[in-house]
Amino acid sequence: MDNQAAGKKNNEKVTIYHHFDREVHSRSSFDDLTELEAAIKEVQPPTPNGDDIDEVVDYTKIKYPMEAPDYDSLPTYPPRPHFNKKHFGMQIATQLVVFDGCPNDPYHPASMPIYQTSTFVQPSASEFGPYDYTRSGNPTRTALETIVAGLEDAHSAFAFSSGMAALSTITRLVQAGEEIIAGDDLYGGMYRLLTKVSTRCGILVKFVDTTNLEAVKAAISPKTKLVHVESPSNPLMRISDIRALSTFLHEHNILLSVDTTMMSPICQRPLDLGADIVVHSGTKFLSGHSDVIMGMVCVQSEELAKEVAFYQNAEGTGLAPFECWLTLRGLKTLTLRVERQQQNAEKVAQYLSQHPLVTDVHYAGLVPSEPKPWHKRDRDMETLQREHKVHSQQAIGGGSVLSFTTGNAELSKTFVDALRLFKVTVSFGSCNSLVELPCLLSHASIPKDRRTLPEDLVRMSIGIEDIRDIIGDIERAFKKAAIKEDL
Repeated sequence: MDNQAAGKKNNEKVTIYHHFDREVHSRSSFDDLTELEAAIKEVQPPTPNGDDIDEVVDYTKIKYPMEAPDYDSLPTYPPRPHFNKKHFGMQIATQLVVFDGCPNDPYHPASMPIYQTSTFVQPSASEFGPYDYTRSGNPTRTALETIVAGLEDAHSAFAFSSGMAALSTITRLVQAGEEIIAGDDLYGGMYRLLTKVSTRCGILVKFVDTTNLEAVKAAISPKTKLVHVESPSNPLMRISDIRALSTFLHEHNILLSVDTTMMSPICQRPLDLGADIVVHSGTKFLSGHSDVIMGMVCVQSEELAKEVAFYQNAEGTGLAPFECWLTLRGLKTLTLRVERQQQNAEKVAQYLSQHPLVTDVHYAGLVPSEPKPWHKRDRDMETLQREHKVHSQQAIGGGSVLSFTTGNAELSKTFVDALRLFKVTVSFGSCNSLVELPCLLSHASIPKDRRTLPEDLVRMSIGIEDIRDIIGDIERAFKKAAIKEDL
């Protein structure tokens, strides 16, 4: 492009924005929201079509009128690319590394800057710029939300101050008198939220075995607004058929929310399977280093995006800039970490399935086998084989989290205490190996009489360490546990 052509292109852009200033901002009010939305669209630069990685939105040119019939109708974040089809046309591992979160920065930094500010200077007394207050939006958060939306093939993604803040926002989509159906093998924090918070807001809550489509069909009612599942579930690794659930639920105008924290976008993308909402506790795999508390909500429609954006802004649950930056840094190695962790987990699952002190192993990537003669399972082989087949059709690999039983709660406790490489924590998904007893830690908030977990259940999150060290640590811990058991 020659200088004259470049100048003409720039003049056209200036003319557009000056036209908006002259024609719209000179007015004192707008008659309705339709007129306001039309005015906003007039100043928004074209959305990238995903064909050119260098094609970007120039956020610096965006302005919104302050005088509107409804302040809450103004966007809480600037326009961004939509991701209902593959972004950039690149493989995920490449997207994560080459993504430019700040294409408008005049200094072209190699790493996304941390916009550590609470507020932003506005263009004038009668205009909003693309950002006004970090609670409502921040460039560092926009960068994180944009890349995660691309990973999940989502319309939009939203970063929250914790996984629970993300889950809480999902429940806001349901009104008093309406109903949420959730899986019966569920993270303890979500169980607490549903039973002790949502119910106080007048929302009806049911827990159902969502791995059984017929059970879900029998459970729904005219009041059902949302079905929330984990697949694989935490901590028993049960598998729900996301595609079948979404097909059925959409026939009844019911939303499907999937917590896919166990898998990460590297292994599973529920929106591509028909889900409406995807939730991540980004504390786990997305950040990957046990140094961030954060959550993500990804949605497949503009309507849901507007609702989630409203609640994020109204309740002040957006993720702070520094935590956004840490997560962006962690995402660069997401593919490497997840692939290595999954490779290690497959070997650990095989080892555990053959160990004499282990009665059962729960791992989505393990082909079901007959139970040991002295152990009685609560699920038959046909069910386990069906779930394994479903998982293989909707995910890539089994992830890196597994659980197992020993038949003896005290033996399990001794085993966990004897581990040295594994850290005892309530979390999972970090690059280092972690372990816990769910009944005593992550799921302790579920009352004992309502808990479906065996007391001897051990959950392990396998890290990126050398597999020989991982297996060696497990083997030594079993030997110590066996000696104490014999005494």
